[in-house]
Amino acid sequence: MQTTDASQKPDSPPVVFSGVQPSGILTLGTMIGALNNWVYLQDTYACYFCVVDMHAITVRQKPADLRKWTLDCAATFLAAGIDPERSTVFVQSHVPAHAELAWVLSTFTGFGEAGRMTQFKDKSQQHEENVNVGLFTYPILMVADILLYQANLVPVGEDQKQHLELTRDLAQRFNNAYSPTFAVPEPFIPKAGGRVMSLQDPTKKMSKSDPNKGATIFLTDTDDEIRNKIKRAVTDSGTDIVYDELRPGIANLMELHHIATGKALSEIEDEFRGKGYGAFKSAVAESVVEYVRPVRDRFVKIRADVPYLSEVLHNGAAKASGRAKKTLRSVYRKIGFWAE
Repeated sequence: MQTTDASQKPDSPPVVFSGVQPSGILTLGTMIGALNNWVYLQDTYACYFCVVDMHAITVRQKPADLRKWTLDCAATFLAAGIDPERSTVFVQSHVPAHAELAWVLSTFTGFGEAGRMTQFKDKSQQHEENVNVGLFTYPILMVADILLYQANLVPVGEDQKQHLELTRDLAQRFNNAYSPTFAVPEPFIPKAGGRVMSLQDPTKKMSKSDPNKGATIFLTDTDDEIRNKIKRAVTDSGTDIVYDELRPGIANLMELHHIATGKALSEIEDEFRGKGYGAFKSAVAESVVEYVRPVRDRFVKIRADVPYLSEVLHNGAAKASGRAKKTLRSVYRKIGFWAE
């Protein structure tokens, strides 16, 4: 691993950075694909977990909704098991260094390089009425998010690997142009449960922005809402419960049951051999209900205590700012900015 003049001390734990946009209630997919891994990582790493509200405004947001969703997002982090005594939890816009470093890094990014980002192409099609410059430079802000904290490891889904490659490229480009400044991060991609699929179109990732609300399990859904969504989930032709990636509907439900119960996929196949989809969906529904319920109950309690949430985010921003400013000062000095 590359050493840097702004990274952690040799005896300090490696650093993890990750964030989630406050653009709606978080989903079961976010919990399985991201938050569960965060909880695991905080035992070993120095973790910085961020509500990335600056990224959210590349799409027009209602101000009241954005404020509400920011607190919802932070409360969900805590409800899922993130401990603010062990991890740094904060809001992106509370640390100005994110935007400041993004500007510097934009001068190291080629126009064609930014234009090749798949997410820009996808979101430009989804929001044709507002294809803005911020949407184009979104990946550069993401790079700044990571490099500010000298992150060694970044939990990413398959759809974010391209952005991490840009992060690595820009870190190495800056380091080569001046001197070692940024840690070059590695991806953390979970082997299982990393990408929960839509219940209505299992070829697509479960998303909080899906217009079909039956496709997504939200962490605030009631027990009955969860049961109904799973019972109406798209499956495949046939009735046998066998894990097969060519049958994405049943494979997705088997993954959910595996994650919720801890049972191996082969064990699930044996348990439901000859029983058909009806019995299987009922079992999946109950296991997911039991899996989500404690998180939902904790969320409701934490979200109601706004003074506590505000304190957590204030303290997190102060801690994050200290590390971010150290990196930014090093960058400014090396590029030639004059400081008193």
